[in-house]
Amino acid sequence: MQKFDIVIVGGGMVGLTLALAIRKSTSLTVAIIEPSPMSELTDEPEVRVSAINAASQQVFENLQVWSLIQAQRSQPYQQMHIWDKAGYGQLDFSLKDVNHTPEIAQLGWIIENKVIRNALWTKAEQNDGITFFTDCIISNLSIGDNEVFISFNSSVNNQMPITAKLVVGADGAHSWVKKQMDIATTFRDYDHHAIVATVKCSQGHSNTAWQVFLSTGPLALLPLYQDDLCSIVWSTTPNDAKRLLALSPEEFAKELTAASDGKLGKITLVSERFCHPLTMRFAQDFIKERIVLVGDAAHTIHPLAGQGVNLGILDAAALAQILAEQVSKDQNYNTSKLFISNKAITSNSWLNSTALAPALNQYNRWRKSDASEMIVAMESIKQLFTPQQGIPKLLRGLGMTLLNNIKPAKTAMINQALGYKGELPEIAAKPLR
Repeated sequence: MQKFDIVIVGGGMVGLTLALAIRKSTSLTVAIIEPSPMSELTDEPEVRVSAINAASQQVFENLQVWSLIQAQRSQPYQQMHIWDKAGYGQLDFSLKDVNHTPEIAQLGWIIENKVIRNALWTKAEQNDGITFFTDCIISNLSIGDNEVFISFNSSVNNQMPITAKLVVGADGAHSWVKKQMDIATTFRDYDHHAIVATVKCSQGHSNTAWQVFLSTGPLALLPLYQDDLCSIVWSTTPNDAKRLLALSPEEFAKELTAASDGKLGKITLVSERFCHPLTMRFAQDFIKERIVLVGDAAHTIHPLAGQGVNLGILDAAALAQILAEQVSKDQNYNTSKLFISNKAITSNSWLNSTALAPALNQYNRWRKSDASEMIVAMESIKQLFTPQQGIPKLLRGLGMTLLNNIKPAKTAMINQALGYKGELPEIAAKPLR
């Protein structure tokens, strides 16, 4: 039976980041269970993209993944332009408005999810301490006093069970791990569906992230790696989403041009449209016995500020840091390993039940606090731009105008966008060489 220190269920961006962060700071062995291996990038832009902030970029830099991402496709942006369709308020963010270190030259990057995942996957495959299980389906988790037993569906292949000291659920919003552990989750339907697609803009994106608040919800136009390409995230009511999806590509593009006030010129649809409902999810506990949740398995938020994946990357960085600290405290930690058939097998007893609880409780407090703060912030913004009449709308426009002209408030908001707020994991807060 193969034994690992950590088993990560889910090989998406967050799970892979966690594996690499653990291996950077410890010699713990890691297994990743992911049925969907890396796939080749095509010439067509991927519809699913992420807004990567400076804190997440620093994580990738320190994991030596950023250069792999840059070698493929990414688009930095130096400005953000936000406006209220129903009023006169607007916000313009730029690093020129505040003082930042020379290393911070961008407000963020818009990167296709596949580009990020492929870079992380490639780096993980090069690490002898990370083992992939790509053709296995988990059938059961059984938690013992000092380890977790993981068995697989025998109808898929003949993979024998494996064990781990800790299992991490990084398997997305509909987490199988979370369901198996019966971890209660708070849900809230945002009453929004998000339409995502790739478009061309005749006047180009100007290295700017654009967002307009419409009466039905926010529309974001995010710059891609070509000057005239943008990824859209149009959050609107379910009925309006159904109407927009039924339009021809030409009619949809015409409405998109009108909704964006023509600020990017005439818009043309160049991809399929995809739509998914938006739901806030917040696990009441991010830990249970020897199980930990990270990323969307622990929380999902409204995409209006593009912070979902950044929150998950910080989950991974925080958990890796806490585990590294715990390992360094354990005087009985045995770093010897036996390698058989290129599989890392370890007999370390680096975490017993007594040591495990306080370490995981620290992670639980840290990341639940950040996630709940972000959920409240997203709800506040969404409610602020809910259609209102008369004085409330006037005050909203006045408030946006004031924010746009008050430097301390603007600096705080830019730092929030960069990800520099609260307690950051060391790997995200500063360069590590």
